[in-house]
Amino acid sequence: MPYSYAGKLLRVDLSTGRWHVEEIDGAKVQEFLLGGGLAAKIYYDETDPVREALDPDSSLILMAGLLSGTIVPTSCRVCLCGRSPLTGIWNEATVGGYWAAQLRAADYDGIVVTGSAPEPVYLWVSDNSVEIRAASHLWGLDTYATAAGVREETDPKAQVASIGVAGERLARVASVMVGGKDARAAGRGGMGALMGSKHLKAIAVRGNSSREYYDRKGLLDSVRSANRVIKESSLGMTQFGTSGGIVTTEKVGSLAIQNWRLGSWAEGAPKITGERMTETILTGNYRCHACPIGCGREIEIKEGPYAGLKGAGPEYETIIGFGPLCLNDDLESIAAMNDLCNRYGLDTISTSGTVAFAMEAWEKGLLTSEDTGSLDLSWGNIEGMMGLIDLIARREGLGDLLADGTRAAAERLGRNSIEFAVQVKGLELPYHDPRAFTSMALGYATANRGGDHLETMTYWHEYGKQWPDMGYVDPPDRLVSEGKAQMVYDFQNFMGVFNGLGLCKFIAKGGVGPQLLADWVNLALGWHWTVEDILSVGERLFNLKRLINVRWGISRKDDMLPPRMFAHARPSGSAEGNLPHLGKMLHEYYSLRGWSEEGIPTEAKLKELGLHPGAKE
Repeated sequence: MPYSYAGKLLRVDLSTGRWHVEEIDGAKVQEFLLGGGLAAKIYYDETDPVREALDPDSSLILMAGLLSGTIVPTSCRVCLCGRSPLTGIWNEATVGGYWAAQLRAADYDGIVVTGSAPEPVYLWVSDNSVEIRAASHLWGLDTYATAAGVREETDPKAQVASIGVAGERLARVASVMVGGKDARAAGRGGMGALMGSKHLKAIAVRGNSSREYYDRKGLLDSVRSANRVIKESSLGMTQFGTSGGIVTTEKVGSLAIQNWRLGSWAEGAPKITGERMTETILTGNYRCHACPIGCGREIEIKEGPYAGLKGAGPEYETIIGFGPLCLNDDLESIAAMNDLCNRYGLDTISTSGTVAFAMEAWEKGLLTSEDTGSLDLSWGNIEGMMGLIDLIARREGLGDLLADGTRAAAERLGRNSIEFAVQVKGLELPYHDPRAFTSMALGYATANRGGDHLETMTYWHEYGKQWPDMGYVDPPDRLVSEGKAQMVYDFQNFMGVFNGLGLCKFIAKGGVGPQLLADWVNLALGWHWTVEDILSVGERLFNLKRLINVRWGISRKDDMLPPRMFAHARPSGSAEGNLPHLGKMLHEYYSLRGWSEEGIPTEAKLKELGLHPGAKE
C-alpha cells in the first residue's frame, strides 16, 4: 500500500449490477494527483465526447484527493466529476465533510459509476465489501431523511452522499448533499441530476483503516505548526463563518444586488451578516475532517414564521443569492431557503441566480401571473421566492422552465432575456463582482467549469492577502486590468492542485502557499517536490481540463462574460463606472498559457506538460 492513499479504484456498472476493483498507477498519481486531476485523466481517456451528460453510460467519478483523510489541515475534500448536465462541459463539484475520509478509510481512493439501474438503488461501500442495494423506499425522500435512513440500514457512522427530489427529477441545478443535517454540498454543475439519471439515490461509505506516512513525526510537527497559523489567520471565519465580511463586500462594490444591477445596498447589508447571525440564530459551529477553522454554522430559529428550523445555517454565497441578489434583507427567511435547498438537493448559487433571473423577467413583463400561478415574483417577495424554489426542485409549472438554469431558461423564454442571464458557459456566477475585482473577469471567463471563482480566487490578493512564496505581497489596484493576466495564470495553477490534493482552499486564505503544500506532500509520501512542481502539476491539470472542453467545442468564443458584466457598469458605490478590459486580458493570458489565439492549447505546450500531443483535436 502506498503512503497516504489507498491505490485502489472501485468501478461500478449499475446497468449490470457488477463491480470490480483496480489498482491505480502510482506514476499517474505523480502526474495528475488524485481528486479532480486523476478523474479528469480517466474521463479524457475513457469517455466518448459525443455522449451526453445524462446518457446512461456517461460516467460519474467520485475521487478523494491525494491527502484526503490524512492529518493534513482540511484534508476533507472529494470531487464529483463528469460532464455537467447544466453546462454540457467538464465539471468537478467538490465537497468537504467526512465522506472522503471514510472512503479512504474503506481503502478506496475513488469510485467510477457508469450505467443506470432499472430501479432506484444506493451504493454501500465498507471495509472489503461493496453492495448495490434497493432504494425504492428512499426515492422521494429529502436528503436529511435519506441520510438517516441509509445509516439505519448500514452503519450509524456511515457517511452518506445523496440526492433529493431535485436530482430525482433531473433538475440540472441539482446538488449532491453529504452529511445529512450537517449539510455540505457538491453544488455546482448539476451533479445531482447525473446521479438521478442513474437511479442512484445515495452512496454510503464507512471504513476502519488508517493511513501511513513517509515521515509521520515530521508531518505531525509541520501540521501542528501550520494549524496554529491557520487558526489565528482564520479567527473571523471561525467566529462569523464565510459571511462575516458582507459589509466590507458592499463597501468595495462587490455585493451582487438585484440581479447585479445596483451598486450599493448599505442599508440592507448589515442585516444579513455573519455577525448578525451570531447575535440572533447561531447556536454553534461545525467543521469538516481535520479542519482547524470550523466555518460551518449551526442555527436554531425559535419564533416567528420559521420557528423550529434547526440545523445547518447559510454560507456567504447562499446569503448573497437569496439576500441582496433578490433584494431580501430577512436573514431568517434566507436560512429557511437554505434549508429548503439542502433538503431538495439544490445548488444555492444556481438556484438563487435563477430566482433573480425570474424576478427580473417578471419585472420586465416577460413572465406574468399566468406563468407563475399564484406566485408574486416582485423583488424581495419571500413567499414568491420560497414557492419558486419548490417548483424548481419538482420541475412543476414555471419550475420546469427554470430547473435547467438561466441560460436554458433564457433560450426558451427569448425576448432578449439572455441579456440578464448572469452566467458563463451556462454556470451561474458566484457572488464576487468582476467589475470590482477585474482579475475575476478573466478568471470567470476562462474557468474550466464555467462561471467559477474557486479556480482563481485572485480577489483574495486584491483584498490584501499575501503569498510571498509566489511573489504576491503587495496587492494591485483591483479596478485596473493591467497585470491581471499573469496573476490569473499563476493563481489558477496554484489553486488547481487543491482539488487534486483534497484540501480546502480556505487554508490558502489562512496563509498556506505552494511551499507548504510541497512540504506536506514530501513528508506524507516521500516525494521530493518543490514549489515549481506544485505549480507545474497545477498547470498540467488546468490544461487537461481545457482539452476535455475543447472536444466539446469550447474556444475563445466561449471565454466571455455575460452582458451585464462587460457592458453595464455599477451605477453607484466604490466600483461605480468600472468595467474590466476582458479582450486585452485574454490576449495576454492565452500567450502566457501557450494557447492559440482561439484559446486552444498548442502542441508545443502539450508536449511540455507531458500531455498527449494529439489531444487538441
